[in-house]
Amino acid sequence: MKKAKLLIVLAVVLALGVSLFAGCAKGGGAGQTIKYNLGAEPATIDPQLNSAVDGATVIVNTFDGLTRLDASDKPVAAMAEKWEVSADGLTYKFFLRKDAKWTDGQPVKAQDFVYAWQRAVDPATASEYAYQVWYVKNGQAISEGKMAVDQLGVKAIDDTTLEVTLEAPTAYFLSLTAFPTYMPVRKDVVEKDPQGWATKPETYVSNGPFKLKEWRPKDAIVLEKNPNWYNADKVKFSTIEMKMIEDQTSSLAAFKSGQLDYIESPPSAEIPNLLASGDAKIFPYLGTYFYIFNLSPNAAKVDPAAAKAISDVRVRKAFALAIDRKAIVENVTKGGQLTATSFVPNGIPDADGSDFKKKDYYPAEGNVEEAKKLLAEAGYPDGKGFPKITLMYNTSQGHQAIAMAMQDMLKKNLGVEVELANQEWKVFQKTRNDKNYIFARHGWIADYVDPMTFLDMWITNGGQNNIGYSNPEYDKRIEAAKKEADPAKRMQLLHEAEDILMNDMPLIPIYYYTNVACIKPYVKDVHKSALGFVYFEYGYIEK
Repeated sequence: MKKAKLLIVLAVVLALGVSLFAGCAKGGGAGQTIKYNLGAEPATIDPQLNSAVDGATVIVNTFDGLTRLDASDKPVAAMAEKWEVSADGLTYKFFLRKDAKWTDGQPVKAQDFVYAWQRAVDPATASEYAYQVWYVKNGQAISEGKMAVDQLGVKAIDDTTLEVTLEAPTAYFLSLTAFPTYMPVRKDVVEKDPQGWATKPETYVSNGPFKLKEWRPKDAIVLEKNPNWYNADKVKFSTIEMKMIEDQTSSLAAFKSGQLDYIESPPSAEIPNLLASGDAKIFPYLGTYFYIFNLSPNAAKVDPAAAKAISDVRVRKAFALAIDRKAIVENVTKGGQLTATSFVPNGIPDADGSDFKKKDYYPAEGNVEEAKKLLAEAGYPDGKGFPKITLMYNTSQGHQAIAMAMQDMLKKNLGVEVELANQEWKVFQKTRNDKNYIFARHGWIADYVDPMTFLDMWITNGGQNNIGYSNPEYDKRIEAAKKEADPAKRMQLLHEAEDILMNDMPLIPIYYYTNVACIKPYVKDVHKSALGFVYFEYGYIEK
């Protein structure tokens, strides 16, 4: 899932702090209100349309899937109180809990899941995450317009029984049912206002531990406890105020003054001191920070000369080898990140239980000599004749600092001129998705603990493939892996797919994420998932 780290100047918060946080007290006031900095304003909080961590954090606190992730990121019973799996692993029968209700009091029905999943794969919905439902029988064919949506392998046996048929056995399917795209939505609610239902408290009908109380654009999303949730008696927070402060310095200032209880991604320069003082902690984060090249035909419309240059794999490899990742994580990010020498990060098990990451595709420090050689072979010795290239990133001190380091290394090591350009998060997402860039930052956080969550992004015309990458051999490996029942053979196919990806180098991994967060000591049992989401349902303020 896409990751935004958003951030400006202390003067801004000093000037606006009173108006931004009027009435805010330590710990959020009377015991059970927490103030968390969401950072970016979500592009959407519609479960089937969202594709970013910020929106997903709102969704996992306002919706419940068939399962829900626990404090160990394992799927546990949620809307489904139990399930049965056929011997061949292809058919799941879920039994919904009888006390499952929507925020308006209506019962959650199996038909709501059918509608939501069909909506996700319906080409008319244009969901970037449609491919996440391709594990369900006929999902891909429906997304490609080859079959009707009612042919999806999901059906309501009755109001509380859901039967799901998969294309192939999928070991992590239960984890997928906890993912936002698989959350149920009500047909009557969505179809009454398809564009606006997920923007207003009065129409945002959900089924999770909290409900939408208020959305103040560019200020805050406010959630309140949902009394209709089946475990409402265990929810202690009456209110969650999710602020949308895009500047890291301002966010940290608000945290230090007691106006925020929980922030993520403080300014890199402050991290060592925050860790030393205990104000910040490093949490595991299963993801990769990387840069992407636009290999789609649209690149030529953005900048013909630059598009031609990056179409040469030798140029892309030269860029990758000119980067000293070790210097970036030690001198720029400073958050305990690990240098990325592959696309799939550490922390995902292989078939035998060992780590899936077994090789370094290039040295972490780079190889400037080899980079220069490749660039010369491509026709640009010492960068001569290479067009100026624009590197796009979303507005943030953190992203800017990394982009400046990239700019300096490419200039120093290759003689390539890089111009930096930034856009506000929502605009940047559209620019990247529309492929209106040449070179841009990206980040991906795992949706579940399996290499597939990183590798199936790049299939030809995939919903998250915003780089225009296409390699038939790569597609074959991913397709075969999704159908392979033997764990060892399946993982071998995924290793081969990553080999192809790294040889084609349509992207440049920089580091594997960690999550540095500042949390007040009185905040207890708020779960920061290694998959990026923050779960508040069992958290509380210790008085």
